[in-house]
Amino acid sequence: MPFTLPKLIAAIGYGEGWVYISVYLVGKASLQTFAGRVYRLQSITDMSINTRTLVGAKWLADAVKNNLLGPALRVLDTSWYLPKLKRNPSVEFKERHIPGASFFDIDQCCDKTSPFDHMLPGEHEFADYVGDLGIGNDTHVVVYDASDFGSFSAPRVWWMFRVFGHNSVSVLDGGLKNWLKEGHPVTADFCKPAPAQFRASLHRPWVKTYEDVLKNIESKLFQVVDARAEGRFRGIEPEPRDNTEPGHIPGSINMPFTCFLDASGLERPPEELIEMFRGAGVDLTKPLCVSCGSGVTACHVALAAHLCGHPGVSVYDGAWSEWYTRAAPEHVISEGRGKHV
Repeated sequence: MPFTLPKLIAAIGYGEGWVYISVYLVGKASLQTFAGRVYRLQSITDMSINTRTLVGAKWLADAVKNNLLGPALRVLDTSWYLPKLKRNPSVEFKERHIPGASFFDIDQCCDKTSPFDHMLPGEHEFADYVGDLGIGNDTHVVVYDASDFGSFSAPRVWWMFRVFGHNSVSVLDGGLKNWLKEGHPVTADFCKPAPAQFRASLHRPWVKTYEDVLKNIESKLFQVVDARAEGRFRGIEPEPRDNTEPGHIPGSINMPFTCFLDASGLERPPEELIEMFRGAGVDLTKPLCVSCGSGVTACHVALAAHLCGHPGVSVYDGAWSEWYTRAAPEHVISEGRGKHV
């Protein structure tokens, strides 16, 4: 039966079907249909704070002040930077971080047998790593980073938890940048949390391989969105990694990760994000795969699409680093040098 929606409503729940509903409509609409897709409906009153995709600095500051951090709530500094910035996130963490936070190193929690940077680890490796940070399957995890953008690598770790079956994970909106702007405390003190038991279960459809993306050039089973800067996507600005030229995967769409953040580093509201996807030619009712340089900022696209109600974005984990290395020259689209054998 149709419901009348007063103004704007957004409701996101989790389950075997992943997304129950996400509605950004005004007036009369059916709560069973959004953008041509049918979702299950979960009562808003049944959803806990743990399922919020974004949490604000004030919310987290209150949790810190009230000593709520512990086995039920863990905070992770997930900072990572491109080598050219010459920033050491683990050293910066030791100097200052949100009280009670632990450091999550994506260069350590990864597949160390791969020739490519910070590829997704196996289930056991992920479970051991996060368990050592005091995170169990009932823990609400809040991730942030200290990027000048407000958010850079945190969405990657948000996606990692979700791809391993842990939905109770949130991104601190605006990161450390906004935390400091609002006047909340930081500390150099650190107390290692007691280890916890964590069980990981990889949701394989959310991870795309080089072969998957190569086949998709012809099959077009999913859309590909690239989160790198426009110049790198077009092939007219250099890549930050040696022996890699800029360009893009055939048929991919460019949406630089910075476009999802406002000037203060906060995530743009869903109604803006929906229009941005529409303007870029991305259909949120269809399968979506995201890429970037090495699989980090691609997760900004995954986060934004999730906020718009997409049931599950996949990540091309090898991203441009792998694609440029393995692809034939005709599959490196560039206005610049391209690839030559």
